[in-house]
Amino acid sequence: MTRSESGGQPERIVVLATVGAPPRARRGRRRAPAAEGGGESAEPVPSVRATVIRAAPFESRDDADGWLERLRRERADLDEEARAGARELNALLRTHRAAVADPYVRDVAPAGATVVRVGHGTGQQVSDGRFESALELPPPAPRSRPRRRADALAPDERVAAVLGRRESVLACEELVLRARADIEADRPREAALQARIALEAALAELGGDGRLADDLSTVEDRRADVGRAANEALGGEVSAELQHAVAAAVERMETALRRRRIQR
Repeated sequence: MTRSESGGQPERIVVLATVGAPPRARRGRRRAPAAEGGGESAEPVPSVRATVIRAAPFESRDDADGWLERLRRERADLDEEARAGARELNALLRTHRAAVADPYVRDVAPAGATVVRVGHGTGQQVSDGRFESALELPPPAPRSRPRRRADALAPDERVAAVLGRRESVLACEELVLRARADIEADRPREAALQARIALEAALAELGGDGRLADDLSTVEDRRADVGRAANEALGGEVSAELQHAVAAAVERMETALRRRRIQR
């Protein structure tokens, strides 16, 4: 159960369940599993079902149906409901990651789920992952097809070049991705701190590439604001103005890295 402040009213209830798990084996000697390809059927793979429930109920069934119908008409609002649920789940995962000190507990995104549903039902229903009525999000739209065949092959070529040690992955590439993940997960303090080191790494690693001079100039223009945001993050919350500055800086760094990949 989540609250926005200590002692406040509950806002969300997050229910986690494992579905499709094989029954627990009885005690005693067990046969070793057959090797893959030996003719035995594959073991069932369990899945985790996460349900994010609003604590405040609808006034009536008509209100609930009206809300769902609005989401049916407005795809952007439906997508935002899914993202809001992912942010709540990622807040829980962040807490778990810190509590167990496990860096491999990762964030999730709607695009990575087997299925995403948004709906309403009774308390017992939704706590069991069921609904009176629900919408299922369609799979993510495929990215627009590159105009040139060379652009479509570029990611595969980059992977091959890195694995063949002809190229290397820059530190700033990974740091910018982490900053983007923090922004998407609504972690402004972490985003500001991550963006600061990502910006310094980008300027150091990309500074010798004259083709990126204009992009890096724009990135450097954000340096002071990102530094202020990181300093605020060390002391507490980051202001909305500086959160926007951090997001803009990360976007500029993403543009510079994208241009570098195209021009290499």
